[in-house]
Amino acid sequence: MINIIDLSFGFPQKDLFEKVSFSIEDGQHLTFIGASGNGKTTLIEMIMDTEKYMYDGKIEIEPGSRIGYVSQFYKKETNDSVTVFEYLCAPFLKLQAEIDALCLKMETAEDIEPILEAYQNALDAFDAIGGHDYETDIIKKLNLANLGKHRDLNILQLSGGEFKIVQVIREMVLNPQLIIMDEPDVFLDFENLNALKDLINTYKGMLLVITHNRYLLNHCFNKIIHLENKLIQEFEGNFIEYNFALLQTKIEQQELSIKDDAEIERNEALIGKLRTIATYNTEAARGKALKARVKVQERLVARRIKAPFVSIKKPYIKFVDVPLDIETPILSVSNLTLGYESTLIHNATFDINYGDKVAIIGANGTGKTTLFRAIHLNQNENIIRHEGVKTSYLSQLQGESLDESKSVIEAFYDVDMHNYQEIKAHIRNFGFDETILKQKITALSGGEKNLLQIAIVSALHSPLLLLDEPTSHLDTYAQIALEQAIEAYKGTVLMISHDYYTIANTVDYVLLIENQTIRKVNIQKFRKMIYENHFSHDYLVLEQKKKTLETKIELALSQKDFETAKKISGELEEVIDKMIQ
Repeated sequence: MINIIDLSFGFPQKDLFEKVSFSIEDGQHLTFIGASGNGKTTLIEMIMDTEKYMYDGKIEIEPGSRIGYVSQFYKKETNDSVTVFEYLCAPFLKLQAEIDALCLKMETAEDIEPILEAYQNALDAFDAIGGHDYETDIIKKLNLANLGKHRDLNILQLSGGEFKIVQVIREMVLNPQLIIMDEPDVFLDFENLNALKDLINTYKGMLLVITHNRYLLNHCFNKIIHLENKLIQEFEGNFIEYNFALLQTKIEQQELSIKDDAEIERNEALIGKLRTIATYNTEAARGKALKARVKVQERLVARRIKAPFVSIKKPYIKFVDVPLDIETPILSVSNLTLGYESTLIHNATFDINYGDKVAIIGANGTGKTTLFRAIHLNQNENIIRHEGVKTSYLSQLQGESLDESKSVIEAFYDVDMHNYQEIKAHIRNFGFDETILKQKITALSGGEKNLLQIAIVSALHSPLLLLDEPTSHLDTYAQIALEQAIEAYKGTVLMISHDYYTIANTVDYVLLIENQTIRKVNIQKFRKMIYENHFSHDYLVLEQKKKTLETKIELALSQKDFETAKKISGELEEVIDKMIQ
């Protein structure tokens, strides 16, 4: 349906892709992956509006194709008092009203031909979107997403996550040939994320989905499109198989690259000797030998192993430990009640000690962010932070923590970090190069903005980190780097997260908001609560073993122990075969 051929595009400050090609065909559920800021959203926008951009290459879209779109940014645009069912029916009712109006016109019109043509076009459009059975389709999809109980609920009463799922359903029931979704999983709680997974897996049309969510990546999609270092790679298969293939490639190419490097180094030494000889010996033969050897070196460098999908910029994140010698809790909440028009949290009481890693969890709309902001502002008498303890705050609303009209370097100036060389060295750890410092924050991708927030939090050296959805918009490499940083950090972390991988891998316990109350749940019980409903025990054991083996391979590669890496790769292949059976 769509062919991208030798497409090249970039902005003045950054090239995004060079001669990339891929196709989207019937029956495919594709996921579009790659590091943050590489141009995934831009490429999708180019497909949606080819006239908006000046580019080299071709974007071929089958004539008459209908493409649906779900944005990563959702907003309730209606002020009407309509139910969920009425909201989903609205496009069909609008077209039906147009058909009825044309029928009335035909009864009195003198020139019936243009009206008849418009009537036929409207009928064709109604048939194309499945208009004759749309109510049944809507009810099926609402039930599949566990939202059937909200059928008669006012659309404005839905939580943000529920509304996002309704947006996905609305695009699906309109039956386009292709639906493009840009990070539809952002801020979804696990129940809504599971609903999204079920909707994706049962949808019969074509899908192209940008996502960094490891749950969706591991359980949806039959084709991978990977954009990395300005190039694209296609893979027919699922994400687990692709990751394994990429790891095998990394072992092979890193081994070859080291051999190439050694040969280049030997040749460089020989060139140095020839230059020294040529300085004191002006014979033409000496000069020719030097030129010949330089040409050999140029060929060696040109053919050096290049691995655009292996040399991925994984950030190095570190939160500096600030030891505190305190015996009382670093944060105490007692008899706290919060809410606006209605009560969200009633009479909550809990303590958090220095060094605790804690996640606040709960369904969308239960008051997690309201509680988090109250803790951050520290203006409620029922919330007591240990006196003098410095906190760092990351907001899920990026514009709340970042002034997007400013440049990146000004964001560091705002937190009293003024040494240019120090800032440059700091951001390099996060995968940013020096050129980004002069860019306006508004020009960054969602993932880059979140990574910038993490870089600022890291620079503040606080013993208490308040992280509201820290993994949102982050690519999988940055998510893993963040998890490693939280695990290594000796201070206190309180975070909101819907990413159960991050929670399971980093925290000591969770604070579960349910029925307006907060209760402490240890991490073992949390895993059981989430996993038992959606996974088999064998799958979880295999997933943990997979992660352990992948870590061992990375360690072996870092030590250039390729034989060990190959051996462990064989063990990993056996585990993966069992996971995908």
